Amino acid sequence: MYDLAAHVIERVASTEAPQPLLAVVRIRQHEISDFAGAALVVVADRIADPGNLGTMLRSCEAAGVNGVVLITGSADPYNPKVVRASAGALFHVPVVADIALHELQALRLPLVGTSSHQGKAYTDTDLTKPFALVMGSEAHGVSDEIPIDSWLTIAHVGRAESLNVAMATTVVVFEALRQRAAR
Repeated sequence: MYDLAAHVIERVASTEAPQPLLAVVRIRQHEISDFAGAALVVVADRIADPGNLGTMLRSCEAAGVNGVVLITGSADPYNPKVVRASAGALFHVPVVADIALHELQALRLPLVGTSSHQGKAYTDTDLTKPFALVMGSEAHGVSDEIPIDSWLTIAHVGRAESLNVAMATTVVVFEALRQRAAR
């Protein structure tokens, strides 16, 4: 442990009011094969906004998701904004980054996509069985190249075209948690 001189942390931090502690840690390396036998994995398909990705990680950890797979083109999970938005969840939910689309088959889970305009209502879908929830990019949705097995939708009545990807992830993973707890 080292005590730093006054205002050193303020000079090196990326925030205006940084926490008074700083740590250097080794990043845990995970492989997609680590998710063998998983009950619920979230696949982030080119999620670009670090705040969205961090919030998704936070919700995934809180809902007991077994892991998060980041398709190539997603934000860096160790980007400082992702780390802050995850509120520490990044260190508790396994993350595999920079995965090519063809590697998703290694999950050996049904791929369930989310869409604002097609699919069965998430509340009318059995989310107790193992599956991988595929959440599409903010701008383009789920890639047409991902072999989705079934689709979910979240009904909404407002004028918004769709929910924010982090909020949609939260809604679905907590519904899966609710259904599994009720079993």
